[in-house]
Amino acid sequence: MREILELAARPTDRVRLGSLLASIGREASMSDAEAEHFAQLRNKTPAEPMRFE
Repeated sequence: MREILELAARPTDRVRLGSLLASIGREASMSDAEAEHFAQLRNKTPAEPMRFE
């Protein structure tokens, strides 16, 4: 039963998110200056933890 559910939920031909993002990055081929610009724009503030009150 577990094997059937796992095959249904996780097919072997699925695209993994990390692999997809890496391929998009390779296709974009940003210059070092562009990468630095995006690094400066990135919000580096730590996220606030969720509150369930």
